[in-house]
Amino acid sequence: QVQLVESGGGLVQAGGSLRLSCAASGRTFSRNLMGWFRQAPGKEREFVAAMDWSRTITYYADSVKGRFTISRDNAKNTVYLQMDSLKPEDTAVYYCAADSRLHYLNIYYRQSEYDYWGQGTQVTVSS
Repeated sequence: QVQLVESGGGLVQAGGSLRLSCAASGRTFSRNLMGWFRQAPGKEREFVAAMDWSRTITYYADSVKGRFTISRDNAKNTVYLQMDSLKPEDTAVYYCAADSRLHYLNIYYRQSEYDYWGQGTQVTVSS
């Protein structure tokens, strides 16, 4: 059974930092696109960041560019999201996701491209 388990969420003041982790089990994702999405209260889930399997191509939503950094350790089957200079509008449940297709990199920002999802971790940024 494939599982993605996020951790690292919590409450932080504006301007602070958090590092989210997403550990995968049940299969390896070393040749797969992985990404992060978030859903704020009353809003639709939105794309945050994605990284290809070679760790050379990254994508970010404009709202987090320059503040968030995605990375991954294929040996640990884990993807990370370093979040710096956090703002109250970053408050959301953060989800990691993985595409089941090997070496496939297309519409990275579309939720339907991803087959596996974690349960989410809450990030709350106070002003």
